[in-house]
Amino acid sequence: MTDLLYTEKDLVTSLKDYIRAEENKLERVKRWADKMDSLTATATQDPEGFLGHPVNAFKLMKRLNTEWGDLESLVLSDTTDGFISNLTIQRQHFPTEEDQTGAAKALLRLQDTYRLDANTISTGDLPVLTDTYFLIHMTVEDCFELGKIAYSDVDYYHTELWMAQALKQLDEGEESPLDKVLVLDYLSYAIYQQGEIERALEYTRKLLSLDPEHQRAKGNLKYFEFQLEKQRKVEEEKAQKQKERGKRETTETKKEKKKSKAQTAFQLIPERKKYEMLCRGEGIKMTPRRQSRLFCRYYDNNRNPKYLLAPVKQQDEWDRPYIVRYLDIISDKEIERVKQLAKPRLRRATISNPITGVLETASYRISKSAWLTGYDDPMIDMINQRIEDLTGLEMDTAEELQVANYGVGGQYEPHFDFGRKDEPDAFKELGTGNRIATWLFYMSDVAAGGATVFPDVGAAVWPKKGTAVFWYNLFASGEGDYSTRHAACPVLVGNKWVSNKWIHERGQEWRRPCGLSESE
Repeated sequence: MTDLLYTEKDLVTSLKDYIRAEENKLERVKRWADKMDSLTATATQDPEGFLGHPVNAFKLMKRLNTEWGDLESLVLSDTTDGFISNLTIQRQHFPTEEDQTGAAKALLRLQDTYRLDANTISTGDLPVLTDTYFLIHMTVEDCFELGKIAYSDVDYYHTELWMAQALKQLDEGEESPLDKVLVLDYLSYAIYQQGEIERALEYTRKLLSLDPEHQRAKGNLKYFEFQLEKQRKVEEEKAQKQKERGKRETTETKKEKKKSKAQTAFQLIPERKKYEMLCRGEGIKMTPRRQSRLFCRYYDNNRNPKYLLAPVKQQDEWDRPYIVRYLDIISDKEIERVKQLAKPRLRRATISNPITGVLETASYRISKSAWLTGYDDPMIDMINQRIEDLTGLEMDTAEELQVANYGVGGQYEPHFDFGRKDEPDAFKELGTGNRIATWLFYMSDVAAGGATVFPDVGAAVWPKKGTAVFWYNLFASGEGDYSTRHAACPVLVGNKWVSNKWIHERGQEWRRPCGLSESE
């Protein structure tokens, strides 16, 4: 998308060149018109006297025969060639309708995950932004477009939010080619679809006060009034039946309600809510006792010769599952080279179909990724070797280094890295067994959002450029560790670059030390 900014800047320059050419042409036409206006005003005061001068007669013939023709050519001259040619060339790089819809859905996703109201997003006043240079306001048309995209997805909740925001901005006096009637039409219907007939009726009446002849609104008004009356009768009948039965809440029912209200433990919260809470930094806090068992250390992986004199900095992020972070483990130079190699190859990220094992795109994984090997650059081999030295795990059977970029609203919803028992063919084509462990490099800082979260245990690991996190997906028995179910939170502000290495079982088996025979 950064390339698109430069494309747009180039188009603006081309457009300004076109405007200058048009202004120059109009200035020439204007000067001609002013000259002719003055000349004809004088000549028509005494036409015969004016034409009695032979030069005036000659110049009149010349003007009408030649100069007006030249003016016609000037007016008809096309100054758009340069701009249109440039626009045509650049158009091949333009985003598609699908891209625009995807960006709109990303905003809706961020709105839900980070509990942002429509006005906060519309004004661009996100909590982490302090530099007004980046504050871009959404217009009425922008808000309306988001509402329409939600409407097309039968998402009436977001349709209501964004049509209401569009209406609010219109009420505040913002100029727009859209009128309130169209916005109210969508808004009233979205509210009705959510079962709020009384509010839908209220907005329909507002619409009709602006356009009394609106046919659909007139029909909806009658229908909503009928439905509301029907609803009231049903509620009255229900209340009457309850009254007749004399239904009272028993002591046991009250106790049960009190008990359910008290059950606020993190484990009882649905996964989706836990995921969103962790993304907002609202996860559970470890007890002081558990916290005291997490340490920072200099690590050389059992006196690995490469790290004896310069051990790496390692810190515990979580205890169960055990997640560690390595600090300053990849340099800025390496990061830039990896990104440079990956950028031309970035494609929509895929997931492995749990039934067929085939790679395919999915709505719950929004990012672009590329795969790199040592054949692309010797530096990749150096990075892979570093992972092997620090983990003690064989890289020959690991998957290639995957580089991923999460742009606006980019995310990967809760998932397992390893194949479960009901997915026997998950990595069959690789022939290297299950994914025993995951190594994840953070190659950028993220202004807001973008955490790696583990909803089952309440852990959240925040991106920090130059660091990497590592965890085992399988127990020593080969069974999957279900507590490693994790997710990449949507990026709220900024740009997230990561690269990861999925390490497989094959090649990690214990090998007999050299010199020992079978009998020994």
